[in-house]
Amino acid sequence: GWLALFAIAYADGWDKHFARFDKAVKLRILKKLEQLKRKDDSRHLSHGLHYFVEEVGGYRLVFKPDAKARVNIVCFIGDHKQYRAWYLSA
Repeated sequence: GWLALFAIAYADGWDKHFARFDKAVKLRILKKLEQLKRKDDSRHLSHGLHYFVEEVGGYRLVFKPDAKARVNIVCFIGDHKQYRAWYLSA
């Protein structure tokens, strides 16, 4: 079936950890970001929270979908330990 594309937007601070990753990791994450443009079946971060999480190897990519505007807003990208700290502060 045909899927409408989602735009990708970025929340302030999304690249706090991403900026320090090596090139190979950044490329894998960028590939996953491209896939988010066509994705509408990600898993919820937690029930009651409007965030979704994708795994990229040992890294987590957290985004907030806006179905009306057809935008996935990237809020966080980091490794598991960084993700845990972000999650506990969200």
